[in-house]
Parts: sequence; structure tokens; C-alpha cells
Amino acid sequence: MMSELEARLAELGLEVPATSKPVAAYIPAVASRNLVYTSGQLPMVHGVLGITGKVGSEVDADTAKLLARTCVLNGLAAARTAIGSLDRITRVVKVVGFVASDPSFTGQPGVINGASELLGEIFGDAGAHARSAVGVAVLPLDSPVEIEFVFEFA
Repeated sequence: MMSELEARLAELGLEVPATSKPVAAYIPAVASRNLVYTSGQLPMVHGVLGITGKVGSEVDADTAKLLARTCVLNGLAAARTAIGSLDRITRVVKVVGFVASDPSFTGQPGVINGASELLGEIFGDAGAHARSAVGVAVLPLDSPVEIEFVFEFA
């Protein structure tokens, strides 16, 4: 049976994938008290990172913004693995976004808006969150974007 949140995602034309296998020695998410913390989520699709490179040179900002949306779906998959059902999520608490950036690129907030806007579409007012958008020299597997999430759940 599809959860209410998964039905909402289907209305948006989206689906939460299976949880990606970690690329190192960690687990996808940890639940503690009433919070679930995800590990950094790359924009993997079917276990493959389809786009690599630095935003502002090899990857344009609009493409990176779309990749941030994919990170949300992967973050929800990780959270589901930790807490059993997406319907248990009651609020998005924090989003920390990392953008592998060309030295001249300063549009990190716009890239991470891809994640923030999608969380708003999915969760409504409960999707409003605290956030950081950080430019970095390089990310794992030469990913353009990596995002970690903190969700509150009941």
C-alpha cells in the first residue's frame, strides 16, 4: 500500500527510489529520539551518478538545481529505511547542501533551492527548514551536489 507521502510524490510525478548503497563505511540514515539524520545524499539514479563535474564550469546551475531535487528523493529513501514509513515524517528541520563549485561560481544558494523548493512542494509548511548552502572544491565521485537532511518524525 502506498503511503500518503508517496501518493503526494506520485501527484508530483516523482517516486522515492530504493535506498542507494553507501559508497564508504557509513549507513544511509540514523534515527535518534524523534529526529532522523541522513548521510550526505548524492544525486544517484539507479545507483549511478549520471552527471559529474564542477558547477559553474562543467555543470550549469540549472542542471545542478535539478540534481538537488534528486538528492531529496534519495534523502527520503534513506529516512524511510531508518524509520519504516515516510508518513512518520512531521517536519523538515535542516538541509545542508554542498555544491562542488568552480572558483568563480557563487550561486550555491540557487542550486540548493532545488531541494528546498521540492521539500516545500512535498511537505507544505512542514517543509520550511533551516539551511546551509556551501561551495566546496570537490565531492565524492566528482558529484556536483551532495545534500544531508534532518527530519523530525513521530
